[in-house]
Amino acid sequence: MASYSLDTPLHEAVGDNLAKGLKRAFHMTTVGELLGHYPRRYANRGELTHIAALPVGELVTIVAEVRSASTRPMRGRRGELVEVVIGDGEGTMSLTFFGQSWRVKDLTAGRQGIFSGKVGEYRGQKQLTHPDYQLFDDEGTARLTAEAWRNRPIPIYPATSTFSSWQVKKCVDLVLPALTGVPEPLPDAFRAAQGLLDARTALTRIHDPESFDQIDPARETLRMHEAFVLQAALLQQRHFVRMMSATARPPGDLLARFDARLPFERTPDQLSVGDRIAADLVAPWPMNRLVQGEVGSGKTLVALRAMLQVAQSGGQSALIAPTEVLAAQHVRSMARMLGPELAPELMPTLLTGQLGAAERRRAALRVASGQSRIVVGTHALLSESTTFADLGLVVVDEQHRFGVDQRETLRAKGSSPHVLVLTATPIPRTVAMTVFGDLDVSTIRTMPGGRAGISSFVAPVGEKPAWFARVWERVAEEVRLGRQAFVVCPAIDAATDATDEERPETEEPARTRWGVVQAAALLSGHPDYRDIRVEILHGKMPGDEKDAVMQAFARGDIDVLVATTVVEVGVDVPNASTMVILEADRFGVSQLHQLRGRVGRGSVPGLCLLVTEADPFTPARQRVEAVAATTDGFELAEVDLELRGEGDVLGDAQSGVRSSLRLLRVVADADLIATARAEAERLLADDPTLDGAPGLAAAIAGRVSQRERAALAKN
Repeated sequence: MASYSLDTPLHEAVGDNLAKGLKRAFHMTTVGELLGHYPRRYANRGELTHIAALPVGELVTIVAEVRSASTRPMRGRRGELVEVVIGDGEGTMSLTFFGQSWRVKDLTAGRQGIFSGKVGEYRGQKQLTHPDYQLFDDEGTARLTAEAWRNRPIPIYPATSTFSSWQVKKCVDLVLPALTGVPEPLPDAFRAAQGLLDARTALTRIHDPESFDQIDPARETLRMHEAFVLQAALLQQRHFVRMMSATARPPGDLLARFDARLPFERTPDQLSVGDRIAADLVAPWPMNRLVQGEVGSGKTLVALRAMLQVAQSGGQSALIAPTEVLAAQHVRSMARMLGPELAPELMPTLLTGQLGAAERRRAALRVASGQSRIVVGTHALLSESTTFADLGLVVVDEQHRFGVDQRETLRAKGSSPHVLVLTATPIPRTVAMTVFGDLDVSTIRTMPGGRAGISSFVAPVGEKPAWFARVWERVAEEVRLGRQAFVVCPAIDAATDATDEERPETEEPARTRWGVVQAAALLSGHPDYRDIRVEILHGKMPGDEKDAVMQAFARGDIDVLVATTVVEVGVDVPNASTMVILEADRFGVSQLHQLRGRVGRGSVPGLCLLVTEADPFTPARQRVEAVAATTDGFELAEVDLELRGEGDVLGDAQSGVRSSLRLLRVVADADLIATARAEAERLLADDPTLDGAPGLAAAIAGRVSQRERAALAKN
């Protein structure tokens, strides 16, 4: 009899046809990936599924009994129509097959089976047309006692319209009995202390349980496998970074001169985080630190001080920003903070794809020669033609906007440079532990003084249409007081639904009603806006034009800026008091919080109006209400996690991680994750290369490839 390991290619284990189907439906290529596709629930042969509750239009899998089967000629075409009635004791539905009269020999009255298909309706009765099905085997009934057969669970797998649940089960049944050499990722003593099963038994019992009471212990074991393998991979990644040698960058005169000219006292958190980074920069290994903090909490100041420490020894720092608007603003802001003495010495340089050829060559030369010790740019920094004399620090602004490959490309332009990752999206503790486990995490919670704060309100124009007019009146009132306003839209042009940013999270596929084009047109014809200066801004505009608009807005030459989410991060205009977000339900919680942070940044009180037509009590409306209820980004991060679920928060869809969480739940399993992390830390402290834990090393290699391990560090 053939034997299979988790690494065995599927075509060797289940045949070419089934292997192709599994790859097409679920992107599976190995036995391990198939056995990692766990059942989503289990049916009981003795408790048939309720047909009455089946939703029309959805793909379903049910357990039922054949009541009758008949054939009749089809109208207007050759062949016969097979009509089968199935029932569950409380309701019935029909199955129809065209031109397949042989099916009546299988589907005889009294036979039970699993049936799968899309629920339709014909003359008021639910039906499945050409469903897939698998009848319970008479041989199986004979082999098992009646009681055991009735109580044996039937695994129901996640399926697609092209690959049914029992086709998955058929494949599992082909490989599971012949599976050998399953690596044991958990240390024996730890597994025993936790009361967990061995890996082979856990896999058998989750896919082929003899009774329902075998399922939970199997799930608990495999849940711990996920947590332990993930934590070990992340902690090992941290260890590998610390095996590199980094150039020490001690502080000196530059940092002292900069601190002396600061017109304000640093906050307690800025001081403590700054001290931690300063210590990292003189350590024998590269810094790998994430700094999270509220919008406006002073992360840029912390990063700039790190750049000055690196510059002291002639090293260069590269800050990569997600948009040209933000990159240009960073350069202006840093030059202003450095002042007339330090700025010429450090020469902050902007490098983006929108620079003219001659200007870009000059900038690239300053960077390559080391003349510029602070370089700020967008993806242009990643170009092969961009080289550094001594890249000592990589700063990634808004980490979630960049792919892992981009970050590593920039890092490779230096010799083990330090890395500082900034995010204004507060991260729940459990997510930080699960996703950023290979980074040291610092948090800036205290905010600089002298800020007037922000008041946020929902404008539910679906229920109260008159409020829409009041929104624009309120903006005009603020402008008459000498203040400025943002109007943010989910698209550039609602007529084409064109957007230049990441698609906001939404449950509804409905077309956008408000784009920058439509909002600007509305204001241009509004009687209150005859003397109000309105301009637009979006990502498809040329770089120099975008920069000119932002600078004009910063100078006060523009009263109302109608924009896409290109203004989401880093735009700093202290005189801006009002933020109107149209179709606010089209955005996620963290994005709304980021956008709101563009106002209330000075002594002028901030006002945020969240305009929505979403129905009350829907998830979309809940997001908007949650943002209006608090300005605490850390509280909103927890709310976001509850509303969206960890699948979105972890970014599995964006990272393409095959090893994304299957049984583990970040919120519910926080304690389990902490337990796994503590044990993984203990193990790796003694054996960082896992020479003495071959089962764990194999599990990491099989479930978390190098590329996927890096992707797990994305949010």
